[in-house]
Formats: sequence, C-alpha cells, structure tokens
Amino acid sequence: MDPIEIFKDKTVLITGGTGSFGRVLAKKLLESDLCKKVIIFSRDEWKQWEMRQSDPIFNHSKIRYFLGDIRDKSRLERAFNEVHYIVHAAALKQVPAAEYNPTEFVKTNVIGAMNIIDAAIECGVQKIIALSTDKAVNPVNLYGATKLCSDKIFVAGNVYVGARGFPKFGIVRYGNVLDSRGSIIPFWRKMIQDGAKALPITDPLMTRFWITLDHAVNFVIESFSHLNGGEIFIPKIPSMKIVDLAEALAPGLPHSIIGIREGEKLHELLFSQEDSRHTLEFDNYYVVIPEIYSANPELLKKFMVGREGKMATKNFAYTSDSNKHWLSIPKLRELVT
Repeated sequence: MDPIEIFKDKTVLITGGTGSFGRVLAKKLLESDLCKKVIIFSRDEWKQWEMRQSDPIFNHSKIRYFLGDIRDKSRLERAFNEVHYIVHAAALKQVPAAEYNPTEFVKTNVIGAMNIIDAAIECGVQKIIALSTDKAVNPVNLYGATKLCSDKIFVAGNVYVGARGFPKFGIVRYGNVLDSRGSIIPFWRKMIQDGAKALPITDPLMTRFWITLDHAVNFVIESFSHLNGGEIFIPKIPSMKIVDLAEALAPGLPHSIIGIREGEKLHELLFSQEDSRHTLEFDNYYVVIPEIYSANPELLKKFMVGREGKMATKNFAYTSDSNKHWLSIPKLRELVT
C-alpha cells in the first residue's frame, strides 16, 4: 500500500504550513486528493496569501487557511476540532536569533509544543508527528535546547492520553534541508549573483547531514504508518562537507574562512551513543524508542509487534563526520544547479 493512503478521508492540519516543508507536504496531499481536508495553520496572513498565489493547487477546494499562533492554546483547540492527523512544523529556527532572543524561542518551541499536546488530547486528535532537528542532540545552542525540550515533551505526551490510547505522539528528526528558506544555499547564490570574490566558510572541516524536501516529506508520510507512540524516526541520509557545497555552487571561487558562529557545531548528530542503547535500525531509517520500552522486556515485545528492526550497535553515534554515505561535489552540483 502506498504510505499516503493512510490519509484517506482524514483531516490533516500542518502547523507552520506556509513554510518550505508545509508547502511541499500540503501540495502532495492535495494532489493525491485522498484527504477530507488540509488545514494550513500559521500566524502570518501575508504568507498565507502568498501561498495561495504561488500555485493553483493551493486554492484547492479541500484546503483551509487558519490564522493562529501555537502560543495560543485556545486557538489551537478551535483549529484542532475534528482533525485526525497533525504535522507540527511550526518553530523559530535561526540559531543566532535564538541566542539573542531566548525567551521568544522558549515561548514558541517549548510552550508551543506543550499547547499542541494539551489541545490535541482535548480534541481527540489521532496522530501527531513533530519535526525535530539534528541540533536537538547534545545541543550547544538555545535553538537546539528548545527542540530537545520539545522532543522530550512529545515523547512524554503519550503518557497522558489515558486508556483510549490516542493521540499518538511521535517525532521525525533529520538534518539540513536542501535549499530550504533561510539556508546557506540561497544566501550564497545571492552573493554569487552580486559578484562576490569569495564565499564565506565557517570552517573547512565542517560537515552537515543533508536531505531534500521531497525526501523529508515522504519520510514523514511513511512515519505515520509506523507510529505506535513515543518514537523518534530518523532517516538514513548523506553527509556533505561545507567546502564541497561551496565548490559545487561556484567552482573555482575562493573561500573566506570566517570562523564558527556562536552556537554552531563543527559536526552534527542525529542520535548519540547514549541513544544507541534504545535505538532500532531498519534498512532506511532508525527509530529511537522511549527508554521505558527498552528497559522492560514485556513492553518492548509489545512495542516491536509488526516491526522487523534490530537493536543498533552498542555505543554507535550517528554523526555527520563519521557517516558512511557522502555527497560528492558532482552529486551536490547536480542537486543545487
């Protein structure tokens, strides 16, 4: 069965639905024409208007635009009425902005997550997947710390649903999204167009995980089918070197080393050695399961029903610099040009 079939006759709400991820997911759902309704929940009416103008599909008879902020629990309760599935993509994300405005990031990324869980339980939503980031693993910046808190809150949310067994809360965690809004590629492209004599590089050794928007959206859709409640789904994705990305975009253009910014890592992790003790490995992805399951054989047996994964290698950490899968300069050039 095509994974998208799980959305047949369901009402799906996307928080932060006007963002790069939300638009691609909404378009895919509307083109399949399986959903009962697709609701775009976001706080900026201009971006909703812009989204409507960007593609005829966003004027589909099944789409709805709902203004609101995830900081406002009462508005979420109104929006979640008769909603079956939610993809939580709303967040404040810029690392430097988080260092200067920590309380705003806490209000959106942490308090907002709490509001979504409370509203979903009140409204009887069936399944929710929240988007996470590699920066939530062993965080060194405020943004990563707020996303770690959000991840913990969503995992714990499964405890509060009671005997009815839903909503089921899960998380999808991945690395940098190729060419997404606010990423390095549009920034460098603008510099190249403006005649830059060199591209700024934070550190020539820096590596990052990389995923395309289509891959991210398809992985989230597939994860809904596997969700039992409490999992963190992590796709197996390639790494790339920042210097290779610069060479792919502008062959031969010199690099200017500017140093790592406040709150940045040289390399990223998708799960740590500590996580490996309760991580399952599948062909194309990993699943970090709640520690309560791995510590209890009976619970683990129940949790593993229908799953064919194996426990991850002990003390294995999924890091961008030790990854087995790398994007070469020619492959990166193919992706970004």
